Amino acid sequence: MISFDKGRVLSKDCPSRAILNHLTSRWGVLVMIVLLDGTKRFSEIRREIEGVSERMLSETLKQLEADGMLTRHSYNTVPPHTDYTLTEYGRQAGERIFGLVDWLETNLGQILAKGK
Repeated sequence: MISFDKGRVLSKDCPSRAILNHLTSRWGVLVMIVLLDGTKRFSEIRREIEGVSERMLSETLKQLEADGMLTRHSYNTVPPHTDYTLTEYGRQAGERIFGLVDWLETNLGQILAKGK
């Protein structure tokens, strides 16, 4: 019997691999960091993350929503208005991701110097 109480990320069939991939993807990390500041519209997220295309941002948001990391709320207005907010799991994951990013940026100079 398979237990989903805790995953085994090293197992090829573990569902946590897909979620981890979405969270740590090129754009997933940045979306999670942006949404730590609170609810944002699609256009706000796109403006904050330089270089992300509409298509990639949309795909990333859909994956993170399907994983339960964020919620999407659409308003029936003209023009359409959609907000994205981290769920409790998303906030927990985002805080951990932020910790890694903060560590990286704090140590970036030394890391780059050692790479030369």
